[in-house]
Amino acid sequence: MTVLQIKSEPNSNAVDIIKTAIEAELKRLEIGLQKTDRQVARFEKKYKVSSETFLSKFTAEDMKNADPEYIAWAGELKIKEKLLSDIKRLKEIQYVTN
Repeated sequence: MTVLQIKSEPNSNAVDIIKTAIEAELKRLEIGLQKTDRQVARFEKKYKVSSETFLSKFTAEDMKNADPEYIAWAGELKIKEKLLSDIKRLKEIQYVTN
């Protein structure tokens, strides 16, 4: 959990501005996650294998387009991992104001 302490002038809308900015970033990350999920699903459908199996058993030589396709699938999975982590961290923020 992350606690975000915000000190601002009385009657300031700083908290609302910060919350809105974080909500916008969260939405952007969620849109990115949807795009990444679609890419991952395409690879899984094409090779008829889960991403977990791909990571544990595949090499570039197993892929139709070799290195570029292997790198693309592995890259999408890394992006997904990062997006999920960032989304989780933003959703856990608790705001404390003075």
